[in-house]
Formats: sequence, structure tokens, C-alpha cells
Amino acid sequence: MNPQIRTLHHLSSKRSRRILGLMSGTSLDGLDMALCRISNSGFDTAIEPEHFITIPFTETFRNDIRGLATNPSRALEMTCRLNTYTGKLFAGMINEALKKWNVSPEDVDLIASHGQTIFHAPLPDEERKEFGCSTLQIGDGDRIAAETGIITISDFRQKHIAAGGQGAPLAPYGDYLLFSEMNSDVLMLNIGGIANFTWLPAGRDAAKIVCSDTGPGNTLMDAQMQRDFRGRMYDEGGQAAAQGKVIHRLLDALLDHPFFNLPLPKTTGTELFNRKYLEDAMQRTGIKEFPRTDIMATLNYFTAASIASAIRSVTAENHPLKLYVSGGGVHNKVLIDRIRELLHDRKISYHSTLEKNINPDAKEAILFALLANECVAGDPSVFGKDHSFLPATSMGKISLPG
Repeated sequence: MNPQIRTLHHLSSKRSRRILGLMSGTSLDGLDMALCRISNSGFDTAIEPEHFITIPFTETFRNDIRGLATNPSRALEMTCRLNTYTGKLFAGMINEALKKWNVSPEDVDLIASHGQTIFHAPLPDEERKEFGCSTLQIGDGDRIAAETGIITISDFRQKHIAAGGQGAPLAPYGDYLLFSEMNSDVLMLNIGGIANFTWLPAGRDAAKIVCSDTGPGNTLMDAQMQRDFRGRMYDEGGQAAAQGKVIHRLLDALLDHPFFNLPLPKTTGTELFNRKYLEDAMQRTGIKEFPRTDIMATLNYFTAASIASAIRSVTAENHPLKLYVSGGGVHNKVLIDRIRELLHDRKISYHSTLEKNINPDAKEAILFALLANECVAGDPSVFGKDHSFLPATSMGKISLPG
């Protein structure tokens, strides 16, 4: 037997595994890395976070990724080159983090890498419907495994699509195992570049779970900050938005898109919600110039309104609900306050994932560590019968170091 296959077999039968989860989202702020000790699997899963760090990306790397959409003549070549380079970049960041934490690569069982999404097409092409759903993440798992010496599991979203899903969101798998309750309704809201939620009705019945993207999270706000506020990557605490006034004509135009009328579940990405989306909305309303803080206030309200509308669609007015918020948006006080205001008539208690020993900033990186654990040691039947949005399947491609 190949000794690395023997190692993999041994890992799957261990009581616990040390797994490094990686997440790089649409905001392109950096690589989140969460080193976790994960015991058991399924509903018996226990996660002990050990270390967490975000290593920022350089502006050159951000521009290279964004350039894939703006420079069609070189897109194919650059996608090919960036796939390898991103794997090498991630491996270097992993080795840097392990050294900082004084952790030997030999003491890490698995790496779980989400990769960097460069295109997400959850709906079939209008002209070529036979293509179906598709998604593409770069950051070659083989390169990560070779340069770290650690077995790497990557490309989780491809299996989700192959099993009948749309490739996103994947958070419900971890949310179901870690946060669902027998006697309480729970809603997990993640505000990253794109916002998404998992609705977990009491009873732990996977068939009743609803998981969906809601629309933009931080992506439009971040893009506007980087354009109009030199040197500021995001609106820290919502300070810029707090200084402005909502432009209601622009808000109406931003909310006027077929995506918001689609039934749940649904998924989207920065292919739709980007700078052009804002510019088109401004053009439709005849808006040319407004104070930059007013634009930020409007984008902030836009994100809050789209999130609140989606939550309303799955919750009852007089039914108690536990709501956990994670992702970068949790630090935007203005955004969180607006979501609360828009849901004032709901019986919602607000919670932090810290109550479950999970750093809100690290939640998505921890999710992929959990998915890797399920890949090698879990049983997909825990998710019950297959659903189009939550296929009962193991996800991830395995790359061996040698």
C-alpha cells in the first residue's frame, strides 16, 4: 500500500485530527487560517480552535484576481498561471503561520483549502443550458500539499455541484452539525463579501433546513471605500456610513433586481454585485454626484435591507429565534444596528458564535476544517435524504504531498 494512503487510512480512524482550515473570500482581504483539533464526526463533532490568523493579500495579488474579469484577452492564461501561483502563495502563508505558532507541519494531519473563487455561475447559461451550474476556485491543492508536506483537501464546491447542488453556500453543513438544536429555531447569518444564512428549525430535521445567499454583504461597501476613501479597505465599524444619509432613490434602484424576487434557496456572487451594479443603479436614477458618505450610508442600508427581507421570508413574527452573526460584517456596528431595526417586530435574541467557542472571524475557515474532517471520517447519511441545496455527500479532492 502507498504509505501516504496508509497515513490517510490511519487519520480516518483516529479519535481526533488536527486540521488547518483555509478561507479566502470574495472580499480578497487575505487568507484566514484556523488550526483546530476536531474530534469524532457528525453530531458528535467537537471542535477545539487552537490558533487563528489572517495574512493580508498584497494589492498586486488582489488586482491580478480582479483582472481576470476585466482583461478577457489574457483571462485564460492568467487563470492557468494564478491557479498554480495561488497554491504556492497559500502554502507560503501556511508555513509562515505554522512557524509563528511554533507548530511543526508533522503535527498537522490535514489542510482544508476553500481556494479563491474567480467565477460562480449557479444558474445554467441562457444560450447553453446543457452546461448547467458551475463554479471555479483556484489555488492548486497539489501545490499546497507538495510545499507544506501535509495532506490537503480542496475544491469542495465542485462535489456539491456534481451531487446536485449549486456549489454554495456550504456553511449549512457545519451549521447543522454544530448549531442546530432540538428545542429552538436557530438562524446562522454570515456577512462576508456576499451575505448568506442557514435557517435551522427546531428538531434537527435536515429536510427542513433552508440555506441561501441574500445578496451583497460587504462587497459593494468595500469596493466603494477603496475607491473614495484612499487607503481604507473597508468601512471600519460603519463610521463612514454613520456620517451619511440614505439616498432613497438609489436604494430603490439597488433593490430593483430580479435576484431579490427569486425563491429561496438562491446563490449569487460578485459577478452580479460589483462596482458596475452600483454605477448602473446611479445611472438609472440620474444620480451623478452625492457626498461619498451618503453613498456609503445607502450601500450599508442596501445590505441590511436585503438581509432582513430574506430573514423575514423564513421566520414567523411571534416565534422566538436565536440568531448568530459571523463574518467581517459583524464588526460593522451600523450594519448590525440597521438589521436589528428592520427586524424589530421579530422575537429575535442575538448571539455570538463565541458562545460555541468559535471566533466569528474564523467561522468559515473552521467550516472547511470540519468539511475535511467529514471527508475522511464522516458519514454523509447524517444529512438524511438528498436535497438539491444540501446534497448528502462527502466533499473535497485529496492531494498527497509526495
